[in-house]
Formats: sequence, C-alpha cells, structure tokens
Amino acid sequence: MIWALVLVLMWLWGKEVTAGQGGLSAPTTGDVAAVGRPRGVPLPPPHEPVGPARPLRLDVPSLGVESPVVPRGLEETGAVEPPPFQMPGTVGWYAAGTRPGERGAALLVGHVDTETGPAVFHHLRTVRPGALVRVGRADGSVAEFTVEDVRVLSRHGFDPHQAYGPRDPSRAELRLITCGGTFDRATQTYTANVVVSAYLTAVR
Repeated sequence: MIWALVLVLMWLWGKEVTAGQGGLSAPTTGDVAAVGRPRGVPLPPPHEPVGPARPLRLDVPSLGVESPVVPRGLEETGAVEPPPFQMPGTVGWYAAGTRPGERGAALLVGHVDTETGPAVFHHLRTVRPGALVRVGRADGSVAEFTVEDVRVLSRHGFDPHQAYGPRDPSRAELRLITCGGTFDRATQTYTANVVVSAYLTAVR
C-alpha cells in the first residue's frame, strides 16, 4: 500500500505538473509547513470508523470546493490515474485503498492547475486546522472530517509513512493531496506536495 502511494506522489511531481503554469504554484515549503496544527486549539474527538462505501463527492466549505469524486486505478507505469485535465474540477480517489470513513487513511488527489488556469485544489494550501471536509458516500451518508494539520513535503528525502501512514490506526483518516512548493520551469515540476490530514468526527 505505501509503495503504491509513493507512486501517487511521483505522478503529482511529474505528469500533472508538466501542464502547470508555474505562476499558480503554492508558497515555499516553510510558508505552509509553519501552519501545522496551532497549539492550544481544541479539535473535536474522533468518530468511530464506519462501514465501506465509495466516495461520490467532496465538499470543503472554507475553500468553496464542491467536487465530484471519481475512482482511479493505476496506469501501466504504476502511477495512479489522475482525473483528466479536461475535468479540472474533479477529485480522484485511490480506489485500491481505504474508503473515506473506514479505518485507515483514504487518499484523495486533485490538480492544482492546468494549462488553462486553476484547478480544484488550487487553494488547498490555504486550508487551516479545524476546517470541515465533507465526503458524500454511495450509501447516502456524509462523512465529516476535521482538518488536523497542513504540511508541505519536499520531494527530497520524502517519507511516505509521514505522508500516508495513519496517525492513529484506530481512526478513519483522510488525506487531500496536490502539488506545492515552487514551480521549476526548467524541469516543469513542482518541488513539493501539499498534504492536508483530517480525521473522521461525524457521520450524517
């Protein structure tokens, strides 16, 4: 599982960013990493994990994100298939992994930009701890997650367990991931990834 998720990150550094605009890149690593989790800010207790149901929709009210979620598999190269660039407002879910609401860490990926402008996760870097993330599921339920922290992880010395491993194996967790850092026009790649970590706090 972890190695498959490493390939996800390889896609986010490579295939997606070749269509990026550079000027739409996120701040440098230190800028976002400093957000982290504010000390002394109480967060709600976790909700017990629920049964499996595939995600259909992602809503992040603080960002104005209301997006369909589509399952994605692996390409021949071993990387996760991203949503097509023709669907910049769509989020991809790594369907071979955890379903949002289940025990473990579910992975949702999205473009930060395309050749024509901002994409669904363009402002993901600005989300803050305590923010609400809703995932509409195929069983009719809505899993509500609370953002725990925001990190920018450099491609150099990347630790997949830090990014994708569950913080608490007893919880249902969520990762929202897109490109971050700065855009290198020479290599047509971003220098890092924005990783938002959240955990299940309610089911409606």
